[in-house]
Amino acid sequence: MNKGGQGIMADTSSRVFISHIHEDDNDLPAMKSLLKKSGFDVRDSSINSTRPNNATSESYIKGEILAPRIRWAGTVIVLISKDTRTSKWVNWEIEYAQKMGKRIVGVWEHGAAECDVPEALNLYADAVVGWQGDRIRDAICGRISNWETSDGHLREKREIKRYGC
Repeated sequence: MNKGGQGIMADTSSRVFISHIHEDDNDLPAMKSLLKKSGFDVRDSSINSTRPNNATSESYIKGEILAPRIRWAGTVIVLISKDTRTSKWVNWEIEYAQKMGKRIVGVWEHGAAECDVPEALNLYADAVVGWQGDRIRDAICGRISNWETSDGHLREKREIKRYGC
């Protein structure tokens, strides 16, 4: 049983990879603290300014650094900020996580209300929630499997254009 008395969580649920752009590194400690307050013993394998990556080969970075860390994680959390959508690295991490069958949870960063999201997140997210510990916890554990706006409301259904052959 975890310290919060909320029952047993699968060990992989506390192993997260936080996909983000480097400009959002400053939000990582707050995210980890929020998760810890929600009962997680967070072990984050993402690359950030405290654990920089000095490699220059894209194939090496993907195959030898990022891929093993994503495979190790139980959940990939994607910090959604106004510039996340343009990151080829974030899109690749999401696509790789999807191929590995990982749970993918988007979290709206403060001030990022309803900005555009990475295309891969739009395709593969299991859940998207606001910056609230209980909502993030429930999304990681699979109790939330829908898209919410940054203030916690269900996102309106979107019309998807269909084209005939």
